Amino acid sequence: MGIPFGGYPMSFFRNESKKNKKQSHDQNENTDLRKSGNIPLYSDLNANLDKIKSELGNSSDLIIRHFELGSFQAQAAAVFVDTLIDNKLVDEFILGSLMINTAQESHNNIEADKSVFDFIKDNARTIREVQVVTSWNELIMSVFSGDTVILIDGWAQGISGSTRGGEFRSITESSSQVVIRGPKDGFTESISTNISLVRRRIKSPNLWLEHMKIGDVTQTDIGIMYIKGIVNDKLVKEVKDRLQAIEIDAILESGYIEDLIQDETFTPFPTMLNTERPDSVAGNLLEGRVAIFIDGTPFVLVAPTTFFSYFQSVEDYYQRFDIGFAIRLLRYLAFFISLLGPSIYIAAITFHQEMIPTALLISLAAQRDGVPFPAFVEAVMMEITFEILREAGVRMPRAIGQAVSIVGALVLGQAAVQAGIISAAMVIVVAITGIASFAVPVFNLAISVRLLRFLIMVFAASTGFYGIAIIMIMIIGHLCSLRSFGVPYMAPFAPFNLPDQDDAILHFPLWARLTRPHLTGKKNNKRMKNHLAPTPGPEEK
Repeated sequence: MGIPFGGYPMSFFRNESKKNKKQSHDQNENTDLRKSGNIPLYSDLNANLDKIKSELGNSSDLIIRHFELGSFQAQAAAVFVDTLIDNKLVDEFILGSLMINTAQESHNNIEADKSVFDFIKDNARTIREVQVVTSWNELIMSVFSGDTVILIDGWAQGISGSTRGGEFRSITESSSQVVIRGPKDGFTESISTNISLVRRRIKSPNLWLEHMKIGDVTQTDIGIMYIKGIVNDKLVKEVKDRLQAIEIDAILESGYIEDLIQDETFTPFPTMLNTERPDSVAGNLLEGRVAIFIDGTPFVLVAPTTFFSYFQSVEDYYQRFDIGFAIRLLRYLAFFISLLGPSIYIAAITFHQEMIPTALLISLAAQRDGVPFPAFVEAVMMEITFEILREAGVRMPRAIGQAVSIVGALVLGQAAVQAGIISAAMVIVVAITGIASFAVPVFNLAISVRLLRFLIMVFAASTGFYGIAIIMIMIIGHLCSLRSFGVPYMAPFAPFNLPDQDDAILHFPLWARLTRPHLTGKKNNKRMKNHLAPTPGPEEK
């Protein structure tokens, strides 16, 4: 029995110690459950409603409707957020499916073994998705996803019905990727709408979609879409692993996801494609890529991507192949003008005057007579001014933004030339460079060009064309070192792949592009069974 201590045997203290340890263990277990959000619901209806009000701060848009299921003599309540639901669906769910059906059942013989919970679940026919919620985490997530949750007195479970609605932006034309010929629909901020736009284009059972939630606070819906049998399974696993590894409190836009899962952070070049066009996503899926949908943004991410993907527009595939090829070459020319235009002018004026024709050199020298700054300073001043005007035109109200940017550029350019601060030739070079940057179809790459342009100008002002050659070798080496989810960024040129040259810089006709890109669509890469080149018909006799 042990030695007594203060009138109590030692076994008493051992039992009390075990009891305290058990209570401590239970408290820790409850704390862990609370942290994980897996605390089960109460069986008492009022206790559940009181906890909902306290957990959600008794928000003004939190609606709780009480009603009674007469034939069962059961008290119930519907919980939903007014700003996230469709009122018509809620009324049909509560009135049409539950109260009216229970009133009709009261005149009939209700099965003895049929509970009120099973009856509600079986009679919610007007709602497309009905689920059973058993924990507070599931209940709160359902309510804030736009669902209506039915709680019944005496049941530690709830019934969640999909009544999602609210205000959504209608489907309109993409504002960042405008085309002359092609579909005019663009993604919206609703992930379900965006997924439906792609499914309408690819009516295949192999088009698979997986959902997950990212963000401890926002709980943002993420969708991963790919075509089973075409996509590389390792790519799908890599995308899912990177997404599941994200631990952050909020995801508000696709840029959050892009920044967290891209291969290389310290690079000016984008390694993931973002697009507002459903047909662009459908085309990339058919080439073995993966699309990532993020709720709350009209931009969908596509991976993997290559450097040459940013020069391809969906309109290339809707035009004749020769027209598409010519326009694509024009984009590459505009890219190099935007990247190297001011640098070549600085190098030629500063170090390599012998390369300029005599008549042109005399004209340029006459223009620069009286200009107090070297060509490099001129270029930097004009480029910064142009970037400020471009940013101001984007941020200002649309009614006056375009007018202010155009008038500002004309007035400032003319005034600077007349004042003798800037030469007229420099204004022309900077204007052509700025216009050429708009010809790049993907905005992300255009931003990269704008940043690199200043770096190349520094090398051009230091050692002329030799400096330009050095920095271009460094840029090309950097591009060759990049990867996008394991795919070389400069494919199909580094490494070189002959079959994929049909849609890199070149643009072959559709009947000549028989296979998908080998580095993305490794499985089932056959696009056509045979050549379908058009042939002339027989001559009429």
